[in-house]
Order: sequence, then structure tokens, then C-alpha cells
Amino acid sequence: MINLRTLAVTVLLSSVASLAKADNAAPAPALPQIPERVFKISDHGAASGDNGDNTRPIQQTIDTAAAAGGGIVEIPAGEFVSGPFHLASSIDLRLDKGAVLKMLPIDKYPGGTEDPDSFITGQKLHDIAISGEGTIDGQGAAWWPLVRTQRNVRRPRMIALSGCDKILIGNVKLENSPMFHIAISGHSTNITVRGVTIRAPASTDPKNPSHNTDACDVSGSHVLIEDCDVSVGDDNFTCGGGTSDVHIRHCTYGNGHGVSIGSPIAGGVSDMTVEDCTFNGTEAGIRIKSDRGRGGIVQHMTYRNLKMTNVGFPILIYGAYAATEKQYRDLVNLTAEIATAYPSKPMSDRTPVYRDITFSNITATAAPGKRAGLIWGLPEAPASNIVLQDVNIKADKPFGIFDAKGVKVENCKIITPEGENKFATGNAQVTISP
Repeated sequence: MINLRTLAVTVLLSSVASLAKADNAAPAPALPQIPERVFKISDHGAASGDNGDNTRPIQQTIDTAAAAGGGIVEIPAGEFVSGPFHLASSIDLRLDKGAVLKMLPIDKYPGGTEDPDSFITGQKLHDIAISGEGTIDGQGAAWWPLVRTQRNVRRPRMIALSGCDKILIGNVKLENSPMFHIAISGHSTNITVRGVTIRAPASTDPKNPSHNTDACDVSGSHVLIEDCDVSVGDDNFTCGGGTSDVHIRHCTYGNGHGVSIGSPIAGGVSDMTVEDCTFNGTEAGIRIKSDRGRGGIVQHMTYRNLKMTNVGFPILIYGAYAATEKQYRDLVNLTAEIATAYPSKPMSDRTPVYRDITFSNITATAAPGKRAGLIWGLPEAPASNIVLQDVNIKADKPFGIFDAKGVKVENCKIITPEGENKFATGNAQVTISP
């Protein structure tokens, strides 16, 4: 007799590997190996309904599965409210179709707004998955206004993993986290996020904007993000220093701050490819940001086959993220005169350095009143070896290139009221061909 649960896991995992192979990409991250045994939270007393607290039954089920050598922890159809709990190695937290796992509401959440634990956590684990067709609901609407009205408010993240190896988050829906939805850090390796839908209101939502509800914060190595549908109140994707070998493809991005790097990038970010993605209404398409004291080297980046509609900044790279002076923070109206007046400082290992970045086959329309793009290095560390190839952008304001060298613009049509390929430049070496 065929085990349908095992078959579903096998299809999900094998399709990730086969897609990477078919695209001639770098080898896909190693995937978790999890025993077929199924452990039901209902067997440990979990009960569906908004008034319960299933923290203990869920944790007991995970612990029982871990003691047996691992397996599938099943959350069946229904609504299950829970507080924070910890994963274990060789565990697949499986949400069946129709299952909704809710974080305890703010008035019942352990630690409150002063010291809340993240919801689903794991440290130094291996072979872990969060999968299935169900939903994890952060009930974050009550948390978001506090950021605007109270100082020092802390909010829990929905999924927080650190120092783990062989991670899969697949097919689930994540919504309305109080803060980040997915946060993976601590030199984690072999990370796959596939087929995940992530939703939270935009940061500009007139009713209840969500702030810092990043969809996918992943710092580590050997990372694959694919086939995701994301619309949130902050970064659609972001990573920090110490990140390498990242492949993002076939994703759809709505509200949010775009596919980002930074601002803390100490340790560097390298070898990232973003391809075959669409952006609609994002604040930025591609965004690389940092500042002195938070920097490192960002290099060997490839962005290709991207389509953007009504995007604030199709391409945004800058090294003055923490500048406090108003003239340096107004990136839409930044001029060559203002940008080149930014004071130089001595180089250090925390100076942001951007180099060897390629943008190819990108079509974009900027939002009304916005500029086509901005590449702005630092006077002591100009952005270097930047290639724009077959990039077509329509915008109301020109593409700015400041404090940069070795910028090549090849076969591009960047159209603004000033004309075609009329860049605003300052302290920049730019070659336009043909």
C-alpha cells in the first residue's frame, strides 16, 4: 500500500533537486532526511478551537517523535492555538490541508511585549522541515501599532532557526506575523524555501500598516528560494553578512521593500543569483543597502530575467543607509551635487564595498514620481564593475550613478523625460554602448 504522506514528501524534495539540475544551476542545497513515522498532536491532547492553548501537546508530540529518532509531527485540519515551541532534529512539522496554527494573541503570549520568545524555534539542529498545505497565522494586527506608539517594544518572530543544517520550508502559508515571518541565521546551511505564500499588510496600509514583517530573512550558505508568493510590510527577502551561494527564482513579489541585502553585511555577501521573478508595486525591486560600521564586501551578484511594474526603485544600491541628514536620505531627489558632497572617511573592514554586479534582461516601470534607479557608492569605496545589460526602464526621474567606477551600460533603454539613457552622474565612470 502506498503511503501518501511519504509520497508527498518524496515528490516535494525530489522536485527541488530536479529543477535545479534542469536549469544548470549550482547544485541544490542538500535536503532533510526525515523518517516516515507519523506522530499526531491529537494523540497528546491537542484540541481545535480559538480558546485553547496547545503549546504543551505540540511540544510533547515533537519530543516524542525526537525520542523515537524523528518523524512527521502532524497538525490536522482545524484551528490550533499555541504559544512558543521548539523543533528537534529529524522532524517535519506537517500542516494538513485546512490546518491553521495560530500564535497566542498578544494578551496571552508568554513574555508579552517585553521579552517574548519567537514562535517556532530551533538551534543547531539538522534535517528539519515545516511543510504541508496549511497556514500559520501570527495574529500580528494587535502588535503592529505598538511600534508607532511605544518605545522598546519587542515582538516575536514566527519561525526563527539558528545554526541549523538541511532546512526545508515548503508549500505552507504564513500570514500576519508580529515581526519577521522566516528568520534563519547563525551560519545555517542547506536551506530551501519553496512554494511558500507569505502575507501581511503593506507598511503603507491606511488601516493597520505592518512594520518589520519581513517575509524571508535568510543568512547562511547554500540557499534556494523558489516559487514563493510574497506581499508584506518590509523586505520581501533579505540577508546579512556571512551569506553565500544563494539562488532565488520563480518568485512573485507584491508589497514590500524588495529583494534586499543588508543593512548589516559584516562578513560579506557573495554569489547570489536572482532570476525569473516578478515585482508589482514593491517599494524597490533589487535593493542593496549598508553603511560605515555595518559593512563588508558584496560581490559576484547576478540579477536577470526580471519584470517589474509600478516599483519605487527598480534598482537601488547605496552605502549611506544610516545617513541622518535630510539631503542624503531623499534618494528620489538626490543630485550629483548632493551625492558627491557626502564626506569621505578612512576605509575599514566595516566599510561597505559593492563590486562585480550584473543586471541583465530586466524590464521595469517605476512608480509615478520615482527614479529609474540609483547606484551610489562611497567616496572612499566607489561601487565598481557594475554591468547593466538589456535593461529597459521607464521612469519620471533619471537613473543616478554616483561614486562609482567601471559601470557599463550595454544595449539598454532607460527612458525618462530627459530622454533615453540620460543618466545623472557624479564622480562616476560610466560607459554606454552602443
